[in-house]
Amino acid sequence: MILNKDNAKKTAEHLLQIKAIKLSPHDPFKWASGWKSPIYCDNRITLSFPSVRIFLKEEIAKIVELQYGKPDVIAGVATGAIAIGVLVAQELGVPFVYVRPEPKSHGRKNQIEGHLESGQNVVVIEDLISTGNSSLNAVAALKEAGAVVKGMVAIFTYGFKVAEDNFKAKNIHLTTLSNYKNLLEQALDSNYISEKELETLQEWSANPSEWKQ
Repeated sequence: MILNKDNAKKTAEHLLQIKAIKLSPHDPFKWASGWKSPIYCDNRITLSFPSVRIFLKEEIAKIVELQYGKPDVIAGVATGAIAIGVLVAQELGVPFVYVRPEPKSHGRKNQIEGHLESGQNVVVIEDLISTGNSSLNAVAALKEAGAVVKGMVAIFTYGFKVAEDNFKAKNIHLTTLSNYKNLLEQALDSNYISEKELETLQEWSANPSEWKQ
């Protein structure tokens, strides 16, 4: 779900300008999953650009308050959303925790790092949604700890149907600043891609696991 199309395109513009998102229809990237992809997104790059990270922090914080009111705690999904989650928590003036993919194998064997009490209202912050599995794994850990997960806000989503189905199955409300559709619109408007490249990028999005260059 996108709340503001102007902000969605502005977010896409920022991500393209600083090369947090790279589009390469003719020389695809290979994801860890083995998928070939004409797009690669690394939102951690936003942290190196003060004006961009301030924009993201403020816009995510606005969405959190508008959608859920001020939560008791902000939770970031490790590792990509730890920093942006801290910034959002600071903006809202609330505590922060982060969630590992799995419990540590040593020490206190925590999966959730930070102070979290059972019954607290939590909004989860993510940097990127692909299938949604790792994000929903974090939600499950928070619920297991007794948190009341109000929803999730992410910077960007590829908009895959599998992610939509996964979030619906777990009854988790997801809002993102931008998505793949707005990214392509902005990339075309700014002459970052051609009409022919747009077709390639749309073909990939329709069936990413089977796409071949």
